[in-house]
Amino acid sequence: MEEQEPGRQSALQHTEQLRDIERSRLRALVDGDLAVAHSLHADDFQLVTPIGSMLSKEEYLGAIAAGHMRYLSWEPGEIAVRLHGDAAVLRYQAQLEINFGGQAVPRSRYWHIDSY
Repeated sequence: MEEQEPGRQSALQHTEQLRDIERSRLRALVDGDLAVAHSLHADDFQLVTPIGSMLSKEEYLGAIAAGHMRYLSWEPGEIAVRLHGDAAVLRYQAQLEINFGGQAVPRSRYWHIDSY
């Protein structure tokens, strides 16, 4: 087995940790677990929807709490992670099914880009 240099091993561990956090965030949103979702969204979080609307953390989680947005499923594909010093960018496609404002939005594939 080939040994990895310490910096590379640390980067790989950090990358996997970020993927795990993102999957936990998605599970919390689908489960409606707002306590976990609140802890996994930064105070300055912004969601840009597929139609170009922008929601703050409070608007987004408030819409979920009120039942205006209800995720039925959110299944991410492979999550690519790019580390940049203290920041990271995650990019992936996901199959998403949501009920928005009482209307079922058919299951579809969407691109996601998240910065941590």
